[in-house]
Amino acid sequence: MTAVTDQDHTEHPEHLESTEQPERPARADTAGAWDDGLIARRVNGSPAEEQPAVAEPRASTPQKVIPLSYDPQLASRLDALRELVGLSRARLDNRTLSQAGRVLDEAAARCRLSGQHTVVAIAGATGSGKSQLFNTLAGVPISETGVRRPTTAAPIACSWSDGAASLIERLGIPPRLRRRPLQAMTDADERLRGLVLVDLPDHDSAAVEHREQVDRVLGLVDAVIWVVDPEKYADAMLHERYLRPMAAHAEVMFVVLNQIDRLPGDAAEQVLDDLRRLLDEDGIVLGEYGEPGTTVLALSALTGDGVGDLREALARFVAERGAPARRIAADVDITAARLWPAYATRRRTGLSEEAREEFSDRLADAVGATAAGEAAERAWLRNANRACGTPWLRLWRWCRARREPTTGRVPLGGRPDEEVTARQRVEQAVRTVADRASAGLPVPWAQAVREAAVRGSQGLPEALDELAVRAGLPPGRPPRPGWWPVAVLAQASMTILQFVGGLWLLGQIIGVMAPNLGVPVLLMVIGIVGGPLVEWSCRMAARGPARRYGLEAERRLREAAAGCGRARVLDPVAAELLRYREVREQYGRVAGVGAGGGGALRRASGPVGGGSGGSRQPLVRVAEFSTGWGRSTGLGGVRPGGGSLTAR
Repeated sequence: MTAVTDQDHTEHPEHLESTEQPERPARADTAGAWDDGLIARRVNGSPAEEQPAVAEPRASTPQKVIPLSYDPQLASRLDALRELVGLSRARLDNRTLSQAGRVLDEAAARCRLSGQHTVVAIAGATGSGKSQLFNTLAGVPISETGVRRPTTAAPIACSWSDGAASLIERLGIPPRLRRRPLQAMTDADERLRGLVLVDLPDHDSAAVEHREQVDRVLGLVDAVIWVVDPEKYADAMLHERYLRPMAAHAEVMFVVLNQIDRLPGDAAEQVLDDLRRLLDEDGIVLGEYGEPGTTVLALSALTGDGVGDLREALARFVAERGAPARRIAADVDITAARLWPAYATRRRTGLSEEAREEFSDRLADAVGATAAGEAAERAWLRNANRACGTPWLRLWRWCRARREPTTGRVPLGGRPDEEVTARQRVEQAVRTVADRASAGLPVPWAQAVREAAVRGSQGLPEALDELAVRAGLPPGRPPRPGWWPVAVLAQASMTILQFVGGLWLLGQIIGVMAPNLGVPVLLMVIGIVGGPLVEWSCRMAARGPARRYGLEAERRLREAAAGCGRARVLDPVAAELLRYREVREQYGRVAGVGAGGGGALRRASGPVGGGSGGSRQPLVRVAEFSTGWGRSTGLGGVRPGGGSLTAR
């Protein structure tokens, strides 16, 4: 019959004591081993046909278990996935990250267990003969077979070597359902050491708890053998619920066509070819011509035909000790594919230089930078006219200003409608830059960018108003160029000539001076003509400095408005884009792409979830994913670490 492992005896002594039967002398020679014989008696029909129990000496010390270790590439991908989940918790909901969390938990749990054992589950539909195949591989009737459906009610484990108790406990299989193969079979199949075979209930069982057990165990084992029969190998439930969603696990799957003894002639080969066609439509890569993939075999568990090929394939598979890592890697591939919409994008994203400049221009227009520059230019020209103009012209302008009524003049403060218009311009500028920064981003990150822009825009109009007051025209008169004293002296000379010529003529009229009209008239003409001429020359010469003064005032206000907008809006938006860049790079590592975009990406064909679609699609589209970044930046000219914010 069968016996539990020595480790099982050590871990469950109370069960051992409860099952020993000293009153039966026929089993006195096997008192050191536990064997209930229940399942074998059900299979054989009578106690007289029991097989001898497989007994092993109880180990004096527990066997040392070597834990599983992942290769550097898979370990790096798991670390990146863990970092990705941590960075994304504030942006993505728990439902989106739940599968990634489960993969990390399962990877950590499997890594703590034995790396010298490979857990392989045998799964199949009702009547496919999986339990019979399980017994044939073990060389002893372990799992119950029969015409009653469903036959297998709970998973049964058979271990070819010690040290697998923790792995079997992880599957939730109690000690009473743990077996060892026939001793002669163990000696003959030494290469199967490390194999833990698990017989599962029917995946299409009428009992819901049976199907739940199948789904639970399939998520924990290292590999699976799918057993199909000639009647139900094309069952839609099998392909749509299990095979198609597990297409990424092609390297850790076997598909066995059982009961070929029921097929006449070449029918077995025809059914096997049709089975390969269906698997190919499911997106499962077949392991043919030495390529990695699913192994497809035909056998008869009843006659033993083809079982040797399966045993040989299992021996090679177990000897590699790579199934647990390949299973976890496939889980990471599926997780990366399902997270694709939350991280990847097919278009250029980020803030370009043009978008930032347009945002700064909109803020400058809202704060009135252009008008402030023009006002500064006019103020400089007025100051030049006051300094270099003729006294008579300035006196006339002063009198005209005094005579003009005060009604109708524009007050110094801004009007309410102008303030409303300026606020609307600021809000429009923020919406525009938020839309441009979030364009092309996945929905969670686009929402985060827009929220950051909205938070920064609160209080921005008031801050711009205060900034316009501080960065407006400086108090006092504008600075004077070096040629102004010369112009003032020339204008004073022209005025003095006019006074001298006028007094000279007045003296001649009253008889104080000798009559001589030529000189005083010439002096007055020179003063009268020279004054406006000097004023006109100064006005022409003042245009350049006045223009530069106005541009400088406009530049100061524009820079102040741009700095305020950058600190309140662009920097928070850039921070969100940097966060997205970081998680995108981590996602690239998870998907198998290097940080520089030049790494190789693991690809698996087939849809991610279930469904009836049969088209083959890559799990992660390497041609559409890149971690390269453009030259534009959303930091207003600041590139932390030399990087950029525009993703391609």
